[in-house]
Amino acid sequence: MNPSDSKRTRAQESRAAIQRLYIAMRHLFIRGGYKPLGISGEAMIEALMVLRPEIYGSITDPEQVELKGLLYVLQRLPQGIEECRYIKLISREGFERSHFQPIVPSKRRRNCYRIDQEQIFIEMTRGRSDIYDILTHLTFLYIEAEKIRHNSLDSKGRMTREWKMLEEIVRREEQGEEFDREVAFTYLSTILGRPFHETVSACREFAEASQVNSIFRIAYWLGKLSMDEANEGNDRQITFSSSLREKVGHHIYGELWANHIKSYLYREGLIDRPIHLISANLHSVMNSLYGLPALKNRKNLADIRAIATALSKEENVSLRHKVVQFALQHGMTQVEDDSGTNIAVQIFDLARIKGSYLPEAVRIDPDYLRTEKPILLVMDYAFGEQAYEAMDELLKPYEVDGRKIPLKVHSISVMGKAGILEGKKGDIMIPHSHVFEGTADNYPFDNDLTIDDFAGHDLGVYAGSMISVLGTSLQNKDILHYFLKSSWKAVGLEMEGAHYQKAIQAAAKIRRSIHPDVVLRYAYYASDNPLESGQTLASGSLGEDGVKPTYLITLKILDRILFPDKK
Repeated sequence: MNPSDSKRTRAQESRAAIQRLYIAMRHLFIRGGYKPLGISGEAMIEALMVLRPEIYGSITDPEQVELKGLLYVLQRLPQGIEECRYIKLISREGFERSHFQPIVPSKRRRNCYRIDQEQIFIEMTRGRSDIYDILTHLTFLYIEAEKIRHNSLDSKGRMTREWKMLEEIVRREEQGEEFDREVAFTYLSTILGRPFHETVSACREFAEASQVNSIFRIAYWLGKLSMDEANEGNDRQITFSSSLREKVGHHIYGELWANHIKSYLYREGLIDRPIHLISANLHSVMNSLYGLPALKNRKNLADIRAIATALSKEENVSLRHKVVQFALQHGMTQVEDDSGTNIAVQIFDLARIKGSYLPEAVRIDPDYLRTEKPILLVMDYAFGEQAYEAMDELLKPYEVDGRKIPLKVHSISVMGKAGILEGKKGDIMIPHSHVFEGTADNYPFDNDLTIDDFAGHDLGVYAGSMISVLGTSLQNKDILHYFLKSSWKAVGLEMEGAHYQKAIQAAAKIRRSIHPDVVLRYAYYASDNPLESGQTLASGSLGEDGVKPTYLITLKILDRILFPDKK
């Protein structure tokens, strides 16, 4: 067998493992619960071990705990989940009005509730993709917990001295007592199966992460619950509420969200105006439209690049507040929403935008803005399958008093972050189609943006198809090489594009609820390169390196909207 045959076989094995994972997760969801180390849970563990996703690093190593993957996962799960034997996924069921204090993970906006010492509830309102993402993360967590248990026992199955010392360290840490940290790192490195210097580095990263417990506490509780299950039969359990199982797939939250937005447009007399829709983060559009006038005369903030960099720094809270306040006084509205989608929305009255507000890269047609009075609607990122639900519901006509009022959607722009397959972090991808992984679904479209729009900026720009994956945490190099080198010629992977395009094509071509020739713009900046070691999502965010591509794309989209048909 030559090397190409071996790679091809490995890619096929990986795709089969992904399918087994999703079939297992869907089955368990319908069933209502499972034990992670029971028969069903073991099937998921086995599939994940075959797949060996890049984001989970050394998951298959029998001794070494994967530290970067562990931090990545715990930033997306509620703080303290490692201490809980019982995890329940629920829909929005009234806990927001209870005395339980919501726990919101730093990297995923969702409400979680610690019911008692052993049980935590996680609110799921973003669809199947979010549920599968959580279950994959939890499966990884239990694999690492088993490593910690094995590393903490001697050859006769007795607790090692290192484990007993870790227990004492955690007690001291909880009581606020002093302890020798270097000695503690030494004990911990044995339990984690990692060299001393890697343990020290990981401790620092965990300490700097918000809403994540210390790595001492995490390692102790993961190992303790694993030991309790192995020695005393105290099984860990994951369950799904009956309400969640009933609601998933029925667009309940998406419909509430979309109707809330359209009712606002109707009340404010904006629903008959031309609408330009953007799916993006909620800072780059606002900063591009209002950053210059809001921060004029500020030292070293004379251009949008400097402003964007300054506003991206965590310590500049007052500057960000100043831009928001200026925007709210000059045509921007933030539509408050409690539907549960966690998709925030900003609406801009572009008739109130002045040319003097804008960066040089954005042109303006005053006659168009004065006569047409367009509206810009910016929606925050959806998550996976949720993108279809949100876009499908938003593009439907608004029904009021027995009438159906179609939205006058002139353009839809999607600026996303994605994994790049050829290039590096910060580069730009311009798709001409979305291919939905694991299905025969593909969505070609005419993209109003091209490579030439981003030439001359010292960034790599790549055009081709984008793969909409079932989950970013389930990809490995074999699958990604296949998409890159095969006739698909994919340039990147993300989770929402095919779902957005499915909803848009249905609205434009089948339901005719929006104009069939609606202008489409898709552009992505690379948040990671899963084919390069050290450049996966687990290696950390782009930080300031993401400012340049984010604003290049934002300014180009705004230029097309504010200066239409004049490329």
